[in-house]
Amino acid sequence: MKHELHNYWGNDRIIPAVRRPEDLSAACRGEWLAVFLLTGDLFTVEDYVTQVQRAGKKVFLHVDFINGLGGDPIVMKFIAERVKPTGIISTKSHFIKHAKKNGLLAIQRLFLIDTSALEHGIQNIEQSGPDAVEIMPGLIPRVITTLKNRISLPIIAGGLIQDRSEIDTALQAGASAVSMGSKHLWVPREEGNLQFFQH
Repeated sequence: MKHELHNYWGNDRIIPAVRRPEDLSAACRGEWLAVFLLTGDLFTVEDYVTQVQRAGKKVFLHVDFINGLGGDPIVMKFIAERVKPTGIISTKSHFIKHAKKNGLLAIQRLFLIDTSALEHGIQNIEQSGPDAVEIMPGLIPRVITTLKNRISLPIIAGGLIQDRSEIDTALQAGASAVSMGSKHLWVPREEGNLQFFQH
């Protein structure tokens, strides 16, 4: 499954992270193959996911940000059977485990603020068994390289990415893809003249 995820990033390896409903159409219009959805609630999330899927894209739902879901494991059954995204993103290991039990791909998000957080994050990865890992912030190439040497999962760099040189740096350090909420970076590579490192 982890190798299959590489097919969802596309050659540019950029993933729009949609934090506001008004940005959803821009993410759907772009050439990106996947979208991270970080907005919605019980009443709107199904429609948002459907919009992304109708645009021919894979959608990963950040369940920690969806209002009204709560923390009960039954939430993953609801997400899998009713909302039907490609997968979920969460900082919570129990959500990762239950998402996978319900047939969803799962990306574990880690906030790497110090060495202790890195070690604890690796332990969580080993216990929850995600398909990929998203690390925050994404501006720490040495940590990306360290993590890549210690786990065999795709690594997504996200958070605080503001310009194309930072995207290149994260990819060169070993990230499989870069997620970003900065809409000005959601442009086709021809327009942005992006020079990305191939994995």
